[in-house]
Amino acid sequence: MNGLRHSLLALAGVLVLVTAAAAQQPAAAPARLAPPLRGDVELGYTKPVNKNDGKFITTTFKVKNMSTAGSIAGLKIDVFYYDKGGNPVSGDSFRYRKPLQPGEIIDVQLKTPINKNMQQSNYKFEHANGGIKPKLMPKL
Repeated sequence: MNGLRHSLLALAGVLVLVTAAAAQQPAAAPARLAPPLRGDVELGYTKPVNKNDGKFITTTFKVKNMSTAGSIAGLKIDVFYYDKGGNPVSGDSFRYRKPLQPGEIIDVQLKTPINKNMQQSNYKFEHANGGIKPKLMPKL
């Protein structure tokens, strides 16, 4: 009977120690996601940098959600290349799978196969809930 009491006291002591140790460790607060924006939103981007490796033109630039109120869901950026006559000849697409949070900056990379008729390019920005007003920024 004495052995049972000692075992129960030891178990209770261990539980108190474990509970006290867990209480001292701060719990990480879950990241809070901003609600998605609807309609036209403002998006800042840096000047695109093109690199030609002989087979592909790799275009890289940074993009920033300029809103402070909400996220941009389903961000999609397309690049189109045209010939002298204005006919599309090549292009690529970038899709950001997570909502772009307010003030968040991401890197965009578009890899377009080279076509000998490429003359000029054009970018199209869009998101799941409306249009985008892109704004060229000197840096982000």
